[in-house]
Parts: sequence; structure tokens; C-alpha cells
Amino acid sequence: MINLDTHVLLHGFTGDLRSREEAVLAAHPWSIAAIVLWEIVSLARLGRISVDLDDQEFRSWLKRVHVWPLDLRVAAAMNRLDFRADPADELIAATSVAYGVPLLTRDRRILRSRVVPFA
Repeated sequence: MINLDTHVLLHGFTGDLRSREEAVLAAHPWSIAAIVLWEIVSLARLGRISVDLDDQEFRSWLKRVHVWPLDLRVAAAMNRLDFRADPADELIAATSVAYGVPLLTRDRRILRSRVVPFA
């Protein structure tokens, strides 16, 4: 299983993936941190993306994606992160740390981490 950040998940839905991302996504079940759902709603409200959680096609597509909870385990893992970013990115990375699931991201700040497991 791999953990997807918000943008990789959205690129997966729209089919706008890089070849390496396509290969990784084809080989593993997908998962997301719960905060990704909030981030999708927030981006849609700001008009930065055209997809939102009310889109039935998107909701149906999301059914195949495991959602990791925002729980004490994730919150505690935030203390182990070796970078600072916006809270959503930190929670996404902390989810990977907490559950030992590799993260697929394009975020350069996160990619410099030596703590977060990557896909």
C-alpha cells in the first residue's frame, strides 16, 4: 500500500501522472491521510481545483482508496518529522511515518525528509 499526497491523488483521478507515478500506482493499493479529504474541499472552495467531494464520479472513484485516520498515532508522529510545512502536508507525511506506509509526493520540502518513507 502507498500513501498519496493530495496532488498525486488528484493527478491520478485526472490521468495527469508522471510515468514513474503511474508505475508505482499500478503496483500498489492506494491510501490517503484523512486530511487529504479536507484539503480537496478547501482547494475546491478556493476555486483551485474543479473536482470536489460532491462529484459523484470522484466519490465513486475514491471508494477504492483506503483512508488513514487522523489519530493519536499520527499526531505523535508529527514530533518525529524533520521538516516544517503547512499542517496538511505535515499530517500527510506523519501518516506515512505513523503507519509505515510509503508516501508518493511531488513536494520538494517533504522529499528532503530523512524520516518519511517514500514510494
